Amino acid sequence: MILSVSAVVMFGILLFILLRNGALRADGALVAALFGFFLASTGIAPAIHGALDGITTAIAAIGG
Repeated sequence: MILSVSAVVMFGILLFILLRNGALRADGALVAALFGFFLASTGIAPAIHGALDGITTAIAAIGG
């Protein structure tokens, strides 16, 4: 749970920076958000979550 909250905050900051710098327009951000929202309700969501957990575990093992 903590990891997902941290990821949401990190991606929110990244989205804000991209929107502010003009690298991403608001309509593109909306499409990306809706894609993520609908992707989270599909059957592949647990596999994506597991892959992200594996990546973060690997990164933590490298650093520690």
